[in-house]
Amino acid sequence: MAQLLSPLPGTFYRKPAPDKPNYKNDGDTVAKGDVVGLIEVMKSFNEVTAESAGKISFVAENEEPVMAGQPLAEIA
Repeated sequence: MAQLLSPLPGTFYRKPAPDKPNYKNDGDTVAKGDVVGLIEVMKSFNEVTAESAGKISFVAENEEPVMAGQPLAEIA
């Protein structure tokens, strides 16, 4: 099982916009490079991508403040 860590501090978003669906949901299959969320820092949005393939399970909640290095999800 691999942990997907936040690359920087900010707010974690699981969807591209409030009125859009989540990039991925718990139990979804992801491929390496798939976008799984965004980190927002001072109105700048940075994509978070899967570093490996497998099934994803999120640890961080949507719109949760996160620190650099904090686990966002696990991929098994």
